[in-house]
Amino acid sequence: MRKVADILRKAGLLAALGLAAPLAAGVPAHAQTLPALKTGKPGDKLLVEADELIYDNDKSTVTARGNAELHYGPRTLQADRVRYDRNTGRVFAEGNVRLTEADGGVVTGERMELTDDFKTGFVDAFRGQQTVQRKFETVRTRFSAPRAERLNGEQTSFESGSYTACEPCKDNPETPPLWQIKAKKIIHDNETHTVYFDESTLELAGIPVAYLPYFEAPDPTVRRKTGFLTPRFVSTTALGTGVSLPYFVDLAPDYDLTLTPTVLSRQGLLAQGEFRQRVDNGFYNLRLSGISQTTPSAFLPSPLGAGERDFRGSIESEGRFYINPRWRTGWDLVGVTDKWFLDNYRIRNQNITTDYFREATSTAFLIGQGDRSWFEARGYYFKGLSSFDWQKQQPVVAPVIDYDKRVNGPAEIGGEVRFQANITSLTRETTQYQGLPRTASYLFSPSVNGVSFPLYQTCTVFQRGTCAIQGLAGNNTRASAELSWRRSFIDDWGQKFTPFAYLRTDAFFDSTSFSGYQNDLVPQVAHVDQGFAGRVMPAIGLDYRYPFVANFGALGVHTLEPIGQVIARPSETRIGRLPNEDAQSLVFDDTSLFEWDKFSGYDRVEGGVRTNLGGQYSVVTPSGWYANVLFGESIQLAGVNSFRRGDIANVGLDSGLETQRSDFVGRFQVSPNQNITFISRARFNQADFHVARFETGATARFAPFAPLTLSAFYSYYEAQPLLGYSHYREGITASATYNITPNWFISGSLLVDLTHYLDVRNTYQDALTSYLANPVGTVPIYQNPGRFYLSGASFGGGYQDECTTVSLNYINSPIATATGVRERNQTVLLRVELKTLGEADLRQNVGTAITADGIASVR
Repeated sequence: MRKVADILRKAGLLAALGLAAPLAAGVPAHAQTLPALKTGKPGDKLLVEADELIYDNDKSTVTARGNAELHYGPRTLQADRVRYDRNTGRVFAEGNVRLTEADGGVVTGERMELTDDFKTGFVDAFRGQQTVQRKFETVRTRFSAPRAERLNGEQTSFESGSYTACEPCKDNPETPPLWQIKAKKIIHDNETHTVYFDESTLELAGIPVAYLPYFEAPDPTVRRKTGFLTPRFVSTTALGTGVSLPYFVDLAPDYDLTLTPTVLSRQGLLAQGEFRQRVDNGFYNLRLSGISQTTPSAFLPSPLGAGERDFRGSIESEGRFYINPRWRTGWDLVGVTDKWFLDNYRIRNQNITTDYFREATSTAFLIGQGDRSWFEARGYYFKGLSSFDWQKQQPVVAPVIDYDKRVNGPAEIGGEVRFQANITSLTRETTQYQGLPRTASYLFSPSVNGVSFPLYQTCTVFQRGTCAIQGLAGNNTRASAELSWRRSFIDDWGQKFTPFAYLRTDAFFDSTSFSGYQNDLVPQVAHVDQGFAGRVMPAIGLDYRYPFVANFGALGVHTLEPIGQVIARPSETRIGRLPNEDAQSLVFDDTSLFEWDKFSGYDRVEGGVRTNLGGQYSVVTPSGWYANVLFGESIQLAGVNSFRRGDIANVGLDSGLETQRSDFVGRFQVSPNQNITFISRARFNQADFHVARFETGATARFAPFAPLTLSAFYSYYEAQPLLGYSHYREGITASATYNITPNWFISGSLLVDLTHYLDVRNTYQDALTSYLANPVGTVPIYQNPGRFYLSGASFGGGYQDECTTVSLNYINSPIATATGVRERNQTVLLRVELKTLGEADLRQNVGTAITADGIASVR
């Protein structure tokens, strides 16, 4: 070996070639430690390992045979045989050639001809893979071509090439991938991170489906790049046919702009733009939309649509800022020229609720969170988006301030001390009211933008049992504070005693006014305090529990726990003489049985001496089987029952708590394992034990035994005429997802109203249409549908793998369930995503109806 090295040193080849010694004809070199030698380029090194290294002095070549491996900087070349030509500076590799790039990308081929730095050359039978690790996934893209050319390591050109992000079939790698792009020429530019396609064809499962003369796309390493995004196609009766072509502008690493012009055959140009910026402590964005309509008559006239408007538009914004680890602030804003714009032009916004009530909520907030404290200040603006909303009845709420602090009690008494405070101020231009039913034929007292209709009774003078005031006009402010204490003791017998006490104070500042409707119907509210009013509510109480526990081994641990609670406090004052904005939701069931105060908000406070009695029985087995049963009632012992005397919104009446002895409430739950749960809860009338409220259902996730997830619930609520519900309500909700294979799935959901045939709200559409045509005429009453009414449904399925997502869904939803109209949106939505290339949505409305979402008749 020393002799060979001397010969090469004399020839001056070690410095010239930069190859790792030993270099000699037929010298074995496998598994030897080879020193790195310099090439003719200062600072660069070419290292070689192989079973055998052969030097040809006449041709000035060096050949590595058998597991040849060459390293140049971060690049590695592997092959069965590699020949290096010193005269041309070229490297020739043959047999199972594999080139690993600095970024982890891998290129394979049958033969490669490269420069000695591996940056430039040709590859025969090219196969290339680029791997990019993203936050939640690993993305791999693949190129292939009969021949490829590399230029300076920054650009690769493929003749008759193909591109895909799909994994090859393990059993049959020659099978075409699910999708691929084939092109006459593909150029991958690593400097600009762009892939260019010339005369390309999209193939699905080897079948050509689309031809594009030319297009370009960023490679997977790119997260932001200026250029066109996936177009979106539009086809509706009111808008016509059209296409959106978003253009993304990467202005800087921290902010960008997306411009989306949409050309519509019936309405002209819809312009949309979104600006986004990320700052050191958060982000914000601003979205603008606007159109000068060419065919306004495609939409219904006022008050059911925007048929008289030429210009329509919206402004939306979102912001989130993290001041420090404990404080954050932000906003969500939605502004529209009319309540139908976002729905008519299919502009989606996460701040719009669409379940039963269409409403856009704008809010700004400041939130602080400590170890045992919470502060939140907000302001709200509500924009009603249903046809029957009157904006003057929507409140502007600002501010809403909440503070909650818990500390350990003083050493003398121990336990936990909690302080809660709330300040709420709101302004409403016109009183929001509801006429209560006299018979089953009348349910609500509706108005559309202030216009009442003769078909329905109206509420012109407030009288208990006739009207319910859901919101007062004027300025209303309330400040509340509550200081509470509790501590638990457990004696030697296992009995648990929890004494508690609290002091609640409220101050109301009201400036109530009443604005007349367009037809001068003015609901007058009698005996409501104005100016300043105060309220104080002290209370003491005791919670008692005595669990009896028995361990039956394989049969599990059984626990029987009687529960008793007594609360002493004075009677609630000024019932019905104070506004009630935030305590209108009252549901008496197992979850609220042992609440100290069963009202949902601060505007009401429970008074009087009350005891809550009940018990629960539970079983837990070693196999994970769990069951629980709870049953109890609430009894008013002394003082005024807060739930018997309804306020101006009638809250408390028809609740199950209005009698001295409340209705009975119960819960039954069974979970055979952590994946399956059956639960039922009910309220039973105290007098005759009939069911007043009943909910039952099941959720199940059968994986890994079966690829099925489902849930189904049935609900029944008896009539509550004093709250506006003249008949009982009954319905079913169900949803399911089934994974047919690891890639294929189907899903569906249903919402069935079993008492829609009793609800006269579905007559609104026919009544209002006729009234608008002939205001003084007789309004016809629509005959109600049958018992089973499909309020909402969705069905669909799809396919998903590492490179492709395809889903097809049919969605059937009410247009304005809050008004009970029969018409509905029926939409077919097709979504296709080819990973690394982009995604496309095709949304098509189907069916015909005279709708209440501001669109004129569909013919």
